[in-house]
Amino acid sequence: MTARNKKRIIKKIISWSGLFFFALAAFMIYKQLSKYTMDEIKDAILSVPLHNILLACLASFCGYIALSSYDFLALKYIGKKLARWKWMFAGFIGFSVSNNAGHAIVSGGAIRYRLYTRWRVSASDIVKMVTFSGFTYLVACFFLILIGYTCSPHHLIADNASSYVNWIIAIGSALGLAFYVWGSTYYKKPIVIKEVEFSPPGLKMALSQIIIGSADILMASLVLYSILMHFMDIPFLDFMGTFIIAQVLGVYSQVPGGLGVFEIMFAKLLPDETNQATIFAILVLYRIIYYLLPLVISGIALFAYEFKLAEKKK
Repeated sequence: MTARNKKRIIKKIISWSGLFFFALAAFMIYKQLSKYTMDEIKDAILSVPLHNILLACLASFCGYIALSSYDFLALKYIGKKLARWKWMFAGFIGFSVSNNAGHAIVSGGAIRYRLYTRWRVSASDIVKMVTFSGFTYLVACFFLILIGYTCSPHHLIADNASSYVNWIIAIGSALGLAFYVWGSTYYKKPIVIKEVEFSPPGLKMALSQIIIGSADILMASLVLYSILMHFMDIPFLDFMGTFIIAQVLGVYSQVPGGLGVFEIMFAKLLPDETNQATIFAILVLYRIIYYLLPLVISGIALFAYEFKLAEKKK
């Protein structure tokens, strides 16, 4: 087998792996919800007023626009211009899959490879885009972790054994954010990793990363808060602090959807007397609105796009 044929096979495997990760995402969210009966899910949904559900859906919609904007920034970073629908399409599908399947660089990257190579973006540029988007989320995490620890309820950072870990994370985030902003501003030499050259983004781009990444996470927090505020009165800043920490830990745990990690942190926010039915209703609705619905919509869009391309080839 020639080197050219090997390269072609590898490209096909990477391209088709995007559909594999979509199927994996669908399976993971099915696994999350399958322990509940349809009646339980229906009761959980009906226990929340329509007004709150619509607010949560609106926040989710805005959140995925912010997520798609990661791809807009990444294209700007590599100096490419594509039609708006293309980067929004790729960003929405990529993140709806990676949010559910976990391992965002691999799962979301496979989806982007399948789409962007068709739009004449080279494999090395796609690697740059995925890496850049990873840093967009990272620096936003640094920024929001600092806000999170400032806004969190006092009992989450009380003087106990875990408080040392909390302060280490907070200080590490401050140093990481400061280093990234400094490097983006003053470090001008390109960084070469496995023959792929990365240039420092510049201060303006770094600030855009922080803003867009923060908007994504804040919109996700509003999805849950829109449901939560029907059941209890918790100040948004207190809620946001805990949500940010839970969301970040859930993402970096690489557990699909942050399942388990997120729930543990979320439970700390709620008063001790909160009953399990309330927690169930809140979390089920949150996962349906922020994870399941975008995955279903992206699945329909992706397969419609693939079908349209297949029809054109006939």
